[in-house]
Amino acid sequence: MGALRRALRAEQEQPSRSVWEGVYTEEQAKRGAELYAEACSSCHGPLLTGGGEEAPALSGPGFLANWNGLTVGDLFERVRLSMPPNKKGRLSREKNVDILTHVLRVNGFPPGKTELPRETEQLKQLRIEATKP
Repeated sequence: MGALRRALRAEQEQPSRSVWEGVYTEEQAKRGAELYAEACSSCHGPLLTGGGEEAPALSGPGFLANWNGLTVGDLFERVRLSMPPNKKGRLSREKNVDILTHVLRVNGFPPGKTELPRETEQLKQLRIEATKP
């Protein structure tokens, strides 16, 4: 019985939706683009192409390979805890989530009808998949 419970718990902990299912709105991504330009582009570049090892690319094959199989919640927590490097934690949860929607849009993930949530627990239910399933 213990093995069955562990298997069921592991299944429940798996992210339930893919970023390919439209997990943010176009309006949210537009807000995110403006915030990204203000808070992130000086290091990561206006096109999210990065600025060397200090500021890696936030788009493209390398970025997608690094985050493939992880969750939007994992990415959110990385940004929330470490960005911007000179003022960690300066941005609100709302601003960080909006910036992430811009990153998702630039990487080709489609918008949907509901905004990306701001709660880490909900973001951990959204898996990043480099290629469309």
